[in-house]
This record gives sequence, C-alpha cells and structure tokens, in this order.
Amino acid sequence: MQAPAPVVEARRQLFERYLRGDWASRGADTARISPRPKGAIVPLSLAQEQLWLREQMLGGAQRPYNESVTIRASSPLNATVVERCLADIVRRHEIWRTTFDTVHGQPVQTVNPAPINFPLRVIDLRTIPEAQREAEFVKLSSEAVRQVFDLRRGPLLRAMLVTLTETDQRLFIVAHLSILDGVSVYQVLPLELAVLYKAFSAGEASPLEELPIQYADYAYWQRQWLRGEELEKQLTYWREQFAGDIPVLEWPAYGPKATGQTYRGAIDPFKLRQYLTEELKRVSRYEGVTLFTILVASLGALLYHYTHQSDVLIGTPSPAGRKRPETRGMLGYFLNPVVLRLDLSGNPTFRELMKRVQKVTAEAISYDDVPIEVVAKELCLKTASHDNPIFTIAISLQPQIHENGMGWQVTSMDAESGGSVWGLYLAFIDTANGLAGRAQYNPDIFEAATISQTLGDLQALMTSVADDPGRYISTLLPNLTNGAGAILKPSRGNS
Repeated sequence: MQAPAPVVEARRQLFERYLRGDWASRGADTARISPRPKGAIVPLSLAQEQLWLREQMLGGAQRPYNESVTIRASSPLNATVVERCLADIVRRHEIWRTTFDTVHGQPVQTVNPAPINFPLRVIDLRTIPEAQREAEFVKLSSEAVRQVFDLRRGPLLRAMLVTLTETDQRLFIVAHLSILDGVSVYQVLPLELAVLYKAFSAGEASPLEELPIQYADYAYWQRQWLRGEELEKQLTYWREQFAGDIPVLEWPAYGPKATGQTYRGAIDPFKLRQYLTEELKRVSRYEGVTLFTILVASLGALLYHYTHQSDVLIGTPSPAGRKRPETRGMLGYFLNPVVLRLDLSGNPTFRELMKRVQKVTAEAISYDDVPIEVVAKELCLKTASHDNPIFTIAISLQPQIHENGMGWQVTSMDAESGGSVWGLYLAFIDTANGLAGRAQYNPDIFEAATISQTLGDLQALMTSVADDPGRYISTLLPNLTNGAGAILKPSRGNS
C-alpha cells in the first residue's frame, strides 16, 4: 500500500494538530491579546456565558458541567508537595480562582486573591482490605463529582489524593467546566504539576515562567474582537449551513422516555481493541485524513444504519479559543461546541464519506468562535427541541497527553456526576493501549442496553472500515439486527 503524497500528509498532520489543541496561530487575522485595562469589569467569555445561562436555568439542582480528572501515579507522592503544587498552579492561573457574579444584570468574572494553601483532601485506603479499595475509590469519587458548585461563592475546584497501594496513588480533581477544557486536563495541568513537583521535592523554586496574559484578558479581548464584520462573516457561514429545514435525528426509534431536556446523565466507559486502533490509524495515514475524521464518519455511518437519514447533525467541542498562541499554555475553558452537518446521501463509500466529513469539519472550525446558542438566536433557528435547538449527539477526540517525565496516566470523566449536556456524548482518548472512551448519555433518552449495543455496533462498523474503506456505507454493518462484536468493557480503575 502506497503512502499518501507528502502534501496530503502534511495537511492531515496540520489538521490533526489543531484538533488536538496544538495550534500555534490562526493566521493573518490574529489580533494580539493584551492584558485587560486595569480595573476593567471583565465579562465572561462567550462560551462561559452559555454555561452560566444554562446553570441559571437549571437553578443549581443538576450537575451537567461538573468535570473530573484523575492523575494516576505508580510511585509514592508526597501529599504536602502536591498541595503546594496545586496552590502555585491556582496562583499562576487566575481562572482557577475565579467566580462569577452579575453587574447591572450581566454576568462578570471575579478574580479572587490567591490562597496561601490549597485544601487537598488526603485519603489512605490501605487501612481496608485490598479487594474493597477500588469500590471505595469509586464511591468517594462519585460523591465528590456530584457536589454542586456555587458559581458566585466558589471555589470551582476540589481535589483529593487517594492511596490504594504503594504503587497506585490517584489525584482526583473535580472542577466546573467553565474553568477547564481538554487541553487543560491532558496537557497544561499534568505538565505544570510534574515540573513543580520535581522542583519543590528538591527544595527548589518554581522554574515556570509567569503567564503573559490570563483567561480574563482573553475574555475581555474576545468581546472586542468578535463583533461587526468578523461576527457577520461567521454568521454568514452558519446561515448557509442551516439553509432549509434542520434535520431532527430520529433515534432512538422508540422515542425518549421523558419529554424535554432533563440533563440527567450516566457514563459507560469503553475501549477499542489495540489492533483495531492501529488499523484505523493506518487508514487515516493512507487516506490523508485525521483519526477524528474516521471517528466522526463512523458515527455518522452508524446513525445512517439506525435511521436511514442522509442528513445528520453531530456536535463536537471545538477548541476555538486555542487558535491564538497566547492561550496555548493557559488553563481555562476555550471550547465551543460546533455542528457538523453530514451529507450521507447517495449511499457513498466510506472513503467518500471521509472526504465529506473532513471538508465540513475544516470549514466548521474556521467559523467556530460564535457559540451555537448565539447562532441559533441570531438566525432564528427552530427545531422540535427548544432546550437543545441544534443537535443531541456529540463526539470528541481528547487532546494527546504530553510526556510529563513522571509516568503519570491521565483520564477524565471517570465518575458520574449525574448530569449530561447532550443525549449522547462519545469522548475518545488515544492511549498507548488503544482508543478508550466514555459514553456519557441521558438515561431519560437512552436505555443502558441501547448504549451498550451502540458501542458494540460502532466497533463492528469500524472493523469493516479498517478491512476496506472502499465499501458502501450501507454494507458496513450487515449483521446489525443480530447484534455485533462486543466492545471491551474495562473496569473503572483501569480504563
């Protein structure tokens, strides 16, 4: 099999870099972000504001935006040093000590003073039988992630260091989504934590340079930049994308168990076999597309099998705010969910579908700065669902984990918060042992058995893609009615 042409491969790698949150510059239209004027009232970023508005609507009774991060260490960690590291990270990044308030009815950011100490909860499970420790960790982490955050009072961050064995320690962090994203979780936080831990353990000062700007500076700048001509340019693209009737996904076929958006959630972890991951990456390189493109196309083809709809909307959290070089080393919420409108008409081959997906994804992320809720309001978009006007199914490929020199493993969404923003969200993680992931879903819409079957069908379809991407999408899952290849179901502690 001949490798793709160098130009095609270079484009694929560039696109992959952006989707992984490793994007240095947007280009000629990039305006430099400067520190905000001293004493300026700082608004929320556009994406943050949508989270805040939704929280106000829910009244704090649910937790769709509570996020969890687990950093696993195979060598002993000094709790005092970890506590000092976290305190310094909170000092460095204003967003991790920010709360939200209102001024004249408008939400604003309040940057609080840096705390002297970080309240790290330390738990040693070696006092209970080893066979019970994993279940106890699941219980503790579930309780932690289900606690509601007070956006006005804060803090919007909690952490505990749990010891299961001498070679299994876990730093479990819970944060409100408004202060972190995938790049924060998989790249910025582990790297800074590792650098600080090495330095503080050796009695040295922090070697990290101070940040030139803070998240509040980005939010202030964004409000000045995204208006007028720039705003209209982006809205024009979305106006073209949503011309005509907006398709409503007719799945699950039996209809939701409850009417309206309830935002309840459950999580089903999964893992693809390593050989299948490698085969999909081989297809990615040969076809000159990203691995994310294959994941989206596979999900689209599966929905085509389920619904026979040829016009399908799938959402994805695009790292819109990470296009600027100033934001690459910052913690914060830089995501903006965008819509990928997939054209599955004419029963294309999977190879053709990949080209369509790559094109629509590249276009969508070029106009991803305007929150989808703002797009819906500005364009007066209407669908059958008022609570979620555009899409109910979303997918992502988490940013690649940077080497931190400590051998730490990083995972997210390890515990159920009890909330879910979308009907179904597939979050893939590219690990050394193959693609792993989390299926977060609303149990008021999907039965647990439906999600399990869907994950099995998706892996079976991907296996067909790896064997021959030239097959028509209608032939990728011939045994759908009989069930398909069971997906591996790892335990929560090893996923």
